[in-house]
Parts: sequence; C-alpha cells; structure tokens
Amino acid sequence: MAVNTPDEGKMTEAIEKQTSKLPSGVYLAASLTAMTASLILKCCGKGNTALFIGQWAAPFLIMGLYNKVVKTEGHD
Repeated sequence: MAVNTPDEGKMTEAIEKQTSKLPSGVYLAASLTAMTASLILKCCGKGNTALFIGQWAAPFLIMGLYNKVVKTEGHD
C-alpha cells in the first residue's frame, strides 16, 4: 500500500479478517445458487421474485473478487 493511504477502520479490519477465512468458492457457489434459484422461480411464474434473487449473483461475485484480492494482496 502507498504511504499516503489512510488506515482502514477497526471494523473493516475485523470484517476482512473474518471473510478471508471463507474460501473464494463459497462466493461462487452462492452466485450460482442465486442464478439457479432465479431460473427456477422464473419457470414457476414468479417473475418479480426471480429478478430480485437473480440480482444477487453479481454482488456475490464482487464479494468473492474482493475476498481474493484481500487474500493475495493483504490488507494494510
């Protein structure tokens, strides 16, 4: 990290410490589960709920990517 970068807060460090314990595959599995659930709901005629659940996939993938970066680059 750059010298000028401010330190993260204690809460952020605690969250990163806990989430780094999870394998990155958990986030991928959560994303795939959300997509599958969305597909099933859509096929059952629950269009609005399917869209709501389907939109969870991207945040799960982003959290997995963040988790991977924290594991490889470390935090502060």
